[in-house]
Amino acid sequence: MSRPTIGENLARIRKATTLTQEQLAERADVDVGVIRKLEQGARRSARMDTLHALARTLGVSTSALIGDASQAAARGEPDNRPLSLAEIRRAVAPVRGITGVALTVPTGAPPAPAVLRAHLHTVDRAYQDNDYARALAALPPLLLDVRAAVDLAADDEQPAAYVLLARTLHSAGNLLIQLRAGDLAQTALSDALDAARRSGDQVVAATVIQGMCWLLMRQGRIAEAAELAVATADEIEPRMRRAQPAELAAWGWVATAASAAYARDNRPDEAAELVDAAAAAAARIGERDPGPGHLIMVGGFDAARVQMQRVENAAVAGDPGRTLELSALVPPGPSPVGSSWQRHRLDVAWAHTQRRQYAEATAVLVELRHVAPAWLRHQRYAKDIVQSVSDGRRRAMSTELADLAALVGCN
Repeated sequence: MSRPTIGENLARIRKATTLTQEQLAERADVDVGVIRKLEQGARRSARMDTLHALARTLGVSTSALIGDASQAAARGEPDNRPLSLAEIRRAVAPVRGITGVALTVPTGAPPAPAVLRAHLHTVDRAYQDNDYARALAALPPLLLDVRAAVDLAADDEQPAAYVLLARTLHSAGNLLIQLRAGDLAQTALSDALDAARRSGDQVVAATVIQGMCWLLMRQGRIAEAAELAVATADEIEPRMRRAQPAELAAWGWVATAASAAYARDNRPDEAAELVDAAAAAAARIGERDPGPGHLIMVGGFDAARVQMQRVENAAVAGDPGRTLELSALVPPGPSPVGSSWQRHRLDVAWAHTQRRQYAEATAVLVELRHVAPAWLRHQRYAKDIVQSVSDGRRRAMSTELADLAALVGCN
């Protein structure tokens, strides 16, 4: 038996509230034509912000609307993929023969583990700097070498080898999410989690889970993301007084992922509770360094990142005033985890757009185009904001706005 579509769920819930399509459209500030097309089955999906608005108005979770149509929602996003994925696909999902041995293997012995770790940190830095072309070129040979190093590692070297494999696969998964190669990212992150389990390192495993939650939310699988993040946070919750900075950071990342998922599922109280818990972890870390060996993301968890999550939750809730109020408490300038700060700035641009402050919104977008053009190109959120600014301005489109529209793919 087929599962209900988003439109069927919407029609059923709307009728139970006795709202007409026109009344729902007015209260949710959504075009009535979108609602009609969804309910008639003429459209298989809608933007996530539209679904959030409809769910808030109907008083239900976003998951109740999405049902099993999450993949359709994910497929509705644009797929600007100018970089070839052929090589990283071979490294992440190698073809194996009947014996289980990969057909593609590096020639000769792999570099020493210390050299491989240094290469991984170079890739991580490129990714955080939004240099996706450099990261994408470096990851396939690195991943092949790391796999070979795992195969050659002695028994006492196995845990460290699997930590390196988990981190490399995690980096590949994060990059693939940014490039909207969701299925391949899921393969990379699933294998990363398996490698982390084999290593016995909970910090590494938890950071991989954070990446998996991010992917699930991108796919519209909000309830699953929340469940996974909360279960992981419960499993690894540290003793605040005794925990090391890396343990606190890993737990904080998972808590913010859970908060983000709850915010998207219209569960603001749970979202606020979790972000407060993450703030306690960030405060406990203070200025302490998580230590060498960790990727930038672990060291990049701090009070500023928690404040960005508060801003994001306010934007997801559709409150531009609160978004701008909270954003004033975020320190200026890019943070170590570049994508977090860039996403935060998009929330600020969205809030300005909602308040018809188009010049301010454009200034934020221009800033992002200067800092992270490759990242901006892949953001559906950015495209929606640029389109809203273009539609809202009374004057002719400026050169800056035209350049932004071309970058993000607006018509």
